[in-house]
Amino acid sequence: MPNVPNRAELGRLYPIHLVDYDPSWPPLFQREKKRLLSILGNATILRIEHFGSTAIPGIRAKPTIDILIELVAGASVDEIHEKMVGSGYIRMVEQEDHVMFVRGYSPQGLEKESFHIHMYPEGHGKISDSILFRDYLREHPEAAREYQVLKEELALKYRNDREAYTEGKGEFVKNILKHVRY
Repeated sequence: MPNVPNRAELGRLYPIHLVDYDPSWPPLFQREKKRLLSILGNATILRIEHFGSTAIPGIRAKPTIDILIELVAGASVDEIHEKMVGSGYIRMVEQEDHVMFVRGYSPQGLEKESFHIHMYPEGHGKISDSILFRDYLREHPEAAREYQVLKEELALKYRNDREAYTEGKGEFVKNILKHVRY
């Protein structure tokens, strides 16, 4: 794996910066989805979804497209790694049940287009949670506004700490998912 910046370096190079919703985000996702399908092939992927705040019309977001890929059972992470890195992605997360790649990051900061590609094995709970949360906020603008307010507060508090920013949203996400399920 190439030299991945540590937590402090990530915060310095890529501070939390929210921007107004941009209607170009869904088409940008569609273009990246086609690119990923051409890199990995249909035999590896069950589905590709746009999730995260850039997938929720009307709310402010970090201008990075979050993409969720559900991998077929038995997909070779080593093969995926080779193809993704060979296509310009950087591997950031390496866990037993989660692989993350990014594109659009440089030593000078974020490029005009940036992507987080989250890959999970078939049937992983994070897949349904991410889609349920996205769909709920799309269908409930008042909840989306509450989420935006929280994100803005966290962005001010944790401008240079991406992990703390993400962790700060956890309780809100958990409460929405609990509400959706029951």
